[in-house]
Amino acid sequence: MPDANLLLLFMVVTAALAFDYINGFHDTANAIATCVSTRALSVRSAIIMAAVLNFAGAMISTKVATTIGKGIVDAKDVTQMVIFAGVMGAIIWNLITWYFGIPSSSSHALIGGVVGAAVAHAGSKVLLWAGLKKIVLALVLSPIVGTAIGFLIMLAVMWIFRNKAPGPLNVGFRRLQVVSAAFMAFSHGTADAQKSMGIITLALLSYGAIPVFDVPTWVKLSCAIVMGLGTAAGGWRIIKTLGKDFVKLQPVHGCCVETAAAGVILGAASIGMPVSTTHVITSSILGVGLTRRMSAVNWNVAYRILWAWVLTIPASAVVAFITYVTLSPFLGM
Repeated sequence: MPDANLLLLFMVVTAALAFDYINGFHDTANAIATCVSTRALSVRSAIIMAAVLNFAGAMISTKVATTIGKGIVDAKDVTQMVIFAGVMGAIIWNLITWYFGIPSSSSHALIGGVVGAAVAHAGSKVLLWAGLKKIVLALVLSPIVGTAIGFLIMLAVMWIFRNKAPGPLNVGFRRLQVVSAAFMAFSHGTADAQKSMGIITLALLSYGAIPVFDVPTWVKLSCAIVMGLGTAAGGWRIIKTLGKDFVKLQPVHGCCVETAAAGVILGAASIGMPVSTTHVITSSILGVGLTRRMSAVNWNVAYRILWAWVLTIPASAVVAFITYVTLSPFLGM
């Protein structure tokens, strides 16, 4: 049924772009929560800056897109329905966590969604375990690295400026934080927009619209634009959770957080590893907070975030599995 396949391809592209948009406003906090909470930038200015730099970051590479599109499931065993159900699982989980202000991982949600839909379609044999292990390893290690680098950068800054008065120091770092927030926004674009690029390209390959896995220019532009628009919509609940409830930040802390997180994300993106920007920025905040004292961290919020991380892959996989089982009889796939 070519018409049905074409309709499903259209649905997949639409759902992937919707995921990209939701990812933008869901993860706005990753780039700007710290600079808003320290008043380095107004909310409006921070969101505009993040939107523009998310777009720019999304256009520079496709290594992460290739990992997502080729490293989770075997393309020859994937149908449009599998991809559609996987993206819908990720979207629904993202909306649930956004509503409750919990900074869960869009990366985990998408991976869990594709895995759940693929298993519903053909069982676990279609999963590429070597690729999944590499992806999961990156997702697990990146928060540890983010915590360590945030902690070390903050310690270095404290030692270098140990004889400086806090007032003038924070004034200087408030200006510098604009640069670090821009760095973070750019890195977010390099990582997160590429995940939707990978999904759309996988759908095009499955349909037969392209002969090999190579991200078309129109896919890059579409995902970059939609990510920027989503970022401009803002994610107020999560901004509050990360920027105020988790750890109380001063400009010097915010600058260290953003520098550490952006460094980890860009480093991973350069080798095609799809890390979670949410995990990295949150763990960097934790690392910086720990240089002050244990009580500087709101551990109740930390536990909520941890549970969201643990549950995201299985929860989105279950939602995608149910979506596939429910819709596939009606769509004939």
